[in-house]
Amino acid sequence: MPNPHAALLRTMASTLEKFINSVDPRTLPRVLQIQSGIYLQGSIYEMFGHECCLSTGEVIKVIGFKIKKLIASICENNKVSQFSARVELPLNFPGLYKVMADKTPYDSIEEITRKVSIGPTRFGHPCFYSPEDIKLANLTIKHGEHITFNSVEETSGTMAVNCVVVRNNQSYSFTLPLSQEGKFYECEDDQIYTLKEIAEWKIPKCRNRIVKLSSTIHMWDFSNPLPENFDGCLVLTPVYEVQAVMKFRKDIVHILSDLDVEVKDITDCYDISSFLQPLSLEDVFERTSKEFPMVAEIMEGPSENQKPFKFLDTGNEIIIYKKYQTTRVLASEIRSDSPKRYFLIPMSYKGRFKRRPREFPTAYDLEIARSEKEQLHVVATKAFDSPHKELFSVSVGDQFLVQQCQTSEVLYEGRKKLIDVLACEQILGDTYKKVLLPMYMEGRFVEVIHDKKQYQLPEICKEFRLPFNVKVSVRDLSIEEDVVAAMPGLQFEEEITDSYLLISSASNPVESWEIPVGRLNMSVHLLSKDVHTVVPPVTKTKVEEISEEQYYMVRRYENQTLRSPPRPPKKPTFSPKPGFAVPKQGVTDVLQAPKNFCVDTTKKLCSNQAADVLELQVSCQKDLVHHDNKKDMTGNATSVETSVIKGLTNQALGNCEAEEDEEEEHSYNYVDESIIENINKVFQDSTIRNKHAVSEGRRDI
Repeated sequence: MPNPHAALLRTMASTLEKFINSVDPRTLPRVLQIQSGIYLQGSIYEMFGHECCLSTGEVIKVIGFKIKKLIASICENNKVSQFSARVELPLNFPGLYKVMADKTPYDSIEEITRKVSIGPTRFGHPCFYSPEDIKLANLTIKHGEHITFNSVEETSGTMAVNCVVVRNNQSYSFTLPLSQEGKFYECEDDQIYTLKEIAEWKIPKCRNRIVKLSSTIHMWDFSNPLPENFDGCLVLTPVYEVQAVMKFRKDIVHILSDLDVEVKDITDCYDISSFLQPLSLEDVFERTSKEFPMVAEIMEGPSENQKPFKFLDTGNEIIIYKKYQTTRVLASEIRSDSPKRYFLIPMSYKGRFKRRPREFPTAYDLEIARSEKEQLHVVATKAFDSPHKELFSVSVGDQFLVQQCQTSEVLYEGRKKLIDVLACEQILGDTYKKVLLPMYMEGRFVEVIHDKKQYQLPEICKEFRLPFNVKVSVRDLSIEEDVVAAMPGLQFEEEITDSYLLISSASNPVESWEIPVGRLNMSVHLLSKDVHTVVPPVTKTKVEEISEEQYYMVRRYENQTLRSPPRPPKKPTFSPKPGFAVPKQGVTDVLQAPKNFCVDTTKKLCSNQAADVLELQVSCQKDLVHHDNKKDMTGNATSVETSVIKGLTNQALGNCEAEEDEEEEHSYNYVDESIIENINKVFQDSTIRNKHAVSEGRRDI
């Protein structure tokens, strides 16, 4: 359904801001003629990268627009305070915000599609409700039901919105034509967003948006335009940046929508083909494979901090050989403090990796990580007291070989009940003891590595389950700067399939490079030139470092096609008995250590000396946990676990880095053995300090 207000504006002059508010992005590009404005001698002048003057009679082709910044006013009772100053907020302004539902209804589905962003990501799935029932051919949408808008497409010659309602955990899909009229109200949104996400997806055209600060800004200073400790609501008004092409220029110009000029839409009476046609990398990728290779001139190159290759400057010519999708491994730097660094590593990476210990927060994670190829060997870094005598209680420093998931019968509130458990073998010197751990167990485990082999990237992806911890042992010598080689540790998170273009410099086509379609912001226009060499030169690959925002976007898009993993079982509710009771162990099989899994008892935790330490440790645990169950006389809760476990992960990884890369005499040598001794030492020190604090508290009383 055409917008009559927009059609009227196209026949008369309006401000640039009114034009942007009225135009449907799906009708771009549009040709505008400047009717009036303040301008200096000449046609265009730039200020801070934006055009600030346009001459009367100038003709421009608008190819796109996006929100550049936000004007914020403090809101009281859903109204802008008359005493509130208007402040300018950049899109990267810190903080997380909750979007308040718009109280003004939409009058039709067509108005919603014209003003609200609807797209493929979760941000582009707005929810509305109707105060009246909507009767369809085989479904009635009840009043007040939340209707999720997923996409807009043409069905049998009619534009319609694909919608979903959920009833009793079951989804019902249907379509609503754009001609559907009625009152449609925005539903409450319980998610939180950054300002950039709100600007891209959550501000309707021709409307303001009220948001509430959900998480406070940690560091307030005088440069912050908001009041100190502000946690109220803001009314956000967008200022758009218009991307346009001039008649006699090869680059793309940027104009802020609040520029004081009047424009008139003359698209219907102007030859739009007389302008250069800028293409984004996405536009190029959508071309058919038969159109490649092609020669293009860069109209707008990537920013300096984003530019992967020096030849991608504005005005340079490039050869685009082909388009394709290929696999990268998403990797993140292993470190406890932020910010982390993130990388996309190509499968052609020629470096080699050595394994590093993984961490597992629950027994359920152990079950997910175990494989048939090798037994998973872990050491506990957090104690766990089992509520059932049939199951094992874990002490800090216990070592286990993970076997398999099974069910076990336990006594629960006087009745026998089957629960999921993880069968393991506890390492006791030269012998093993069968134990069962509840699957809901919230422990903490660190992997013990026996494998000294150096792997290439495809081998790891084929033989092991991701996520997987590694360190570069041999860097890729074919890469001029191997950025991942300097990382103390990397976690391979998942394999990503992404879209790429293979390009080279037209002036010096001696090597070709892959550029990502979705993460490189640049525009080109195609040239009518023949490509002399159809076969691309030798292809060079590069490890791509991505920002934190790009990391989350990559994972968000990738995981849309994946089913969420099953959640770990919940811990059953029970009435804990006072005190710390170590359950009596039943009769268990004691197994001899297999020949292919040697354990050097002179080095391991289960030596006689270490066993004595464990006895002392468990004894201290009994005293401390028993004390925790009583009323603390000082009024403060006694906390042992935080002081014991704090920093253990860093110690483990630090010890791994201290290990020499040369092959040891025995291939079964542990890379993280010293962590076990550290655990016991820290635990004992913490025990002594806590007991001393308790005794001091009693003296004060």
